[in-house]
Amino acid sequence: MLRPDRTLDYRPADEPRHFDTYVETQLAPTLNRGDVVVLDNLSVHKSAKAAGLLKQAGAWFLFLPAYSPDLNPIEMAFAKIKAHLRAAAARTFDALSDALGSICNLFDTDECRNYFTAAGYGFD
Repeated sequence: MLRPDRTLDYRPADEPRHFDTYVETQLAPTLNRGDVVVLDNLSVHKSAKAAGLLKQAGAWFLFLPAYSPDLNPIEMAFAKIKAHLRAAAARTFDALSDALGSICNLFDTDECRNYFTAAGYGFD
């Protein structure tokens, strides 16, 4: 979650109960009336309990479109990885592992920073 102070608050929510707990104990208490929580379409984000907690806090939530690469910098990185992986034509686990290692080395620090800057995440 991108906070109003431009900091990124990320906590994994791999199950509905983890997401509900996060919303109840970490997120909702910090929200102000009128805050907007932007969510992707991960199934755990569609929790009725979490929605109720956000509404109680006076916040509202907005789901991203089903596929919104312009709003998600990781999609740009995934596109680059997939293009290079297709070109490598690796067909075994070892070949895929080697190819991915080489492909990851193609991402320099500035490029990674630019992905996040383009998505609105600021760095000091």
